[in-house]
Amino acid sequence: MRRMEGKLAVVTGAANGIGRASALRFASEGANLAILDREDEGLAVTAEKARAMGAEVLTITADCTDEDVVVAAFKRIYAEAGFVDVLMNNVGQSARERASEFYQSSSEVWRFVLDVSLVSTLLSSRQVVPAMREAGKGKIVNVASNAGLAGEVGISEYAAAKMGVIGFTRSLARELAPFKVNVNAVCPGVTKTRVLEQISDEFLDKIRSSIPLGFFAEPEDIAAAAAFLASDDSRYMTGQSVVVDGGRWMV
Repeated sequence: MRRMEGKLAVVTGAANGIGRASALRFASEGANLAILDREDEGLAVTAEKARAMGAEVLTITADCTDEDVVVAAFKRIYAEAGFVDVLMNNVGQSARERASEFYQSSSEVWRFVLDVSLVSTLLSSRQVVPAMREAGKGKIVNVASNAGLAGEVGISEYAAAKMGVIGFTRSLARELAPFKVNVNAVCPGVTKTRVLEQISDEFLDKIRSSIPLGFFAEPEDIAAAAAFLASDDSRYMTGQSVVVDGGRWMV
């Protein structure tokens, strides 16, 4: 299917993992791309693969937590690539090696995780909302997580940030509904990205045993849900949080 033929999709955090898989899925659906990430080498690989599918691709090396950088990046996108039909806010990160139970945590880690996983979503969304309102169309797909829904121990700041993304999604969806702009979130469970390399096999086995389907997602599984939310197939959905976690959290 070519559900995004001729549309421009912006994907943040597109150098690897879910961001890369989503950008490539959008390209396979006919979209042209503007992709952002701090990792220029990974970004170049994503761009090469997307161009091989026939997509026009604008790459921008950017820190999506830096407001001045984000504003400049989107000005360039509008100037060089045109109207943004789809924004996928994929940038996000847990505390990773600095993760701890809350009583041992620090405000420095909280602020880092909130900036990367929540504020970045607000910053990029702020750049596209005025034009989408004026045009009376557009899709915003925010990447949240099932972490906030499940309330995992040791990642309280990440859970808070991702529940913030869900709350932001719902509020913005109501605000933009009169302008026919859809705002939805996808909530991945454990997905086979680089972060799993930092987790012990014992802990991964414990998580896997809690998943009814019995296996972890591939980035392409999340990309498939994102492509649905970015396409006209989801035209009557807004403010929703689509959980893709193998049945670990059932709504």
